[in-house]
Amino acid sequence: METYYERLTKLLMEKNPSLSYEKARTWIELLWEDFEATYAKAGEKYRGKNVTEKIVTQWITNYGEHLHEFLATNPKYKHLLNDDDHLLH
Repeated sequence: METYYERLTKLLMEKNPSLSYEKARTWIELLWEDFEATYAKAGEKYRGKNVTEKIVTQWITNYGEHLHEFLATNPKYKHLLNDDDHLLH
C-alpha cells in the first residue's frame, strides 16, 4: 500500500503545489478508502489495488488542483483537512 500511496501523493503534490506532503497524503488515503468503501457498498466485486490506483489517479488528474477548495462544500472531511498549517502559500 505504501508504494501506491507514495506514488499518488507525489502526483497530487505536482498537480496541487498548495498542498503540503501531509495534506496530500491525507487526501490520497481518504480518496482511496472512500472509493473502495463505496465500491464495496455497491456490491461490486473487489478488482484490486491497481483499479483503485487508476481511479484515484483520474480524480487527481481531473480535480487535484482544486482539492483544497473542496472543504468549503463538504464538511465530512473538514476536521481532517482544515488545518492551515499544512497549506503552502
